[in-house]
Amino acid sequence: MEYTQLGRTGLKVSRLVLGTMNFGPQTDEADSHAIMDAALDAGINFFDTANVYGWGENKGRTESIIGTWFAKGGGRRDKVVLATKVYGNMGADGPAWPNHDKLSAVNIRRAVDASLKRLQTDHIDVYQFHHIDRATPFDEIWQAIDVLVQQGKILYVGSSNFPGYKIAQANEIAARRGGTIGLVSEQCLYNLAERRAEMEVIPAAREYGLGVIPWSPLHGGLLGGVLKKEVEGRRRASGRAADALADPATRARIQSYEDLLDKHGVEPGEAALAWLLTRPGVTGPIVGPRTAEQLASAVRASELELSEELLTGLDEIFPGPGPSPEAFAW
Repeated sequence: MEYTQLGRTGLKVSRLVLGTMNFGPQTDEADSHAIMDAALDAGINFFDTANVYGWGENKGRTESIIGTWFAKGGGRRDKVVLATKVYGNMGADGPAWPNHDKLSAVNIRRAVDASLKRLQTDHIDVYQFHHIDRATPFDEIWQAIDVLVQQGKILYVGSSNFPGYKIAQANEIAARRGGTIGLVSEQCLYNLAERRAEMEVIPAAREYGLGVIPWSPLHGGLLGGVLKKEVEGRRRASGRAADALADPATRARIQSYEDLLDKHGVEPGEAALAWLLTRPGVTGPIVGPRTAEQLASAVRASELELSEELLTGLDEIFPGPGPSPEAFAW
């Protein structure tokens, strides 16, 4: 496994990030623990979660599964760079009780203590804002974060789903305050089929020294060999992939993608991950395995080298927007 610095920090993280969103809803606790052990064995040290994972009445369940894994000892916690997120309503489904969601200083303090308890640890390495909060000024957010850093409860701060201008705003205000490192990572939707992040988000992240952590690298399964699996009867597309394939033009594009990779003898899902690892500014994509085999496939992708011919073919099928601002200004 290769490692890189997380953005402009001195923190070394693996070039694959273990996403844990399936732990609880789709993968039981025992299998989740086995996947985390296998991830460490493969050299993956960067684990990502969120306080809302588990969803519905089981919000927080994923963090709890990670916490019971840490509690097994064996140096598990010390080996992991742990990232979790704050923003969502942690109460029962329905409108949140006032100050029980988003990024007010009150909710940040409450949420971090609750996550630490579930995770059975005394600190979070990368605490991420899951979404922008239009109602809370960054001065208030950074004041709350400064206190948590001083208390040793968190070490670094990242964002998720932020537009480029919010990355800039957050870090400019952090710089103005002084003594605050600001955002060090951005978790964004980015893959071969969804490259809009290249227009503003990734340029802003690179300008301000944020590591880019793409989520949904297979675009909901669309880039994981979905048509081949459909033909073989292994799995039918669902969710985002099924919606996308309802469009004839998209189906044709995915067929061209799978045909190209078949010609080169490369598995689609592994190629999609390997492509992200070639992109400027990308720290590592988040892989969310439901099974040990899916994790093994992701590890193989991290060792895969794509030829220039294949990279050119992928760009022809999934052209990016081009450089910013030329992509939208000229």
